Amino acid sequence: MHQIIKDAGNKMDKTLEALRSELAKVRTGKATTALLDGVKVDYYGTLTPINQVGNITVLDPHTLSITPWDKSMVQAVDKAILEANIGFNPVSDGTNLKIPVPALTEERRKDFVKLVKKFGEDAKVAVRNVRRDANERLKKDEKDKKMSEDELKHAEDEVQKLTDHHIKMIDEVLKHKEVEIMEV
Repeated sequence: MHQIIKDAGNKMDKTLEALRSELAKVRTGKATTALLDGVKVDYYGTLTPINQVGNITVLDPHTLSITPWDKSMVQAVDKAILEANIGFNPVSDGTNLKIPVPALTEERRKDFVKLVKKFGEDAKVAVRNVRRDANERLKKDEKDKKMSEDELKHAEDEVQKLTDHHIKMIDEVLKHKEVEIMEV
C-alpha cells in the first residue's frame, strides 16, 4: 500500500518537473539559455544538443551568445538555430554567435499564455491519471485481501491529498509563468 502511494507521488513529481521543463522553453521576451534547449546541431553527422557544442551565455536581457568549442562549427550552429524555426536570427563574427531575442508583441504574449495553460491542463490530466492508476492498484490489493476496507479508504485519501497538492503546485507554476510572460 505504501509503495503504491510512494510511486504515485514520484510520478506526480515527475509530471511537475516535466511541466517546469516545458515552460522554461516558452519565451518571455527575456533572454535565457533554456530558449535554445530544443536546438540540435549537426556535429560531424550526429545531431547534438546545442549546449554540448559550445558555451551559451546571457549577455543582457535581450541577447544570448554562443561560443562553439570547435570554431569550425560556427556555421553549423548558426544553421541549426535558423532551422529550429524559433524566431531567432543569429549574428556571427566568425568565432561567436550573438542572438538578439526580439521583444514580444501583446498578441504573441497572449498566444504564449494560451500555450502555457494547455501545458498546465496536460499536466493536470497526467496527475489525475496517476491518481486513477494508484486507486486501481489499491482496490486490487483490497480485493486480493492484502488490505482491509478501512486501509483502502485511508490510502485513497492519501492519494487524493497527493493529487490535490500537485494540482495546486501546477496552478502556482502556471500563474508565475503567466505573470512572467505578460510583464512588459
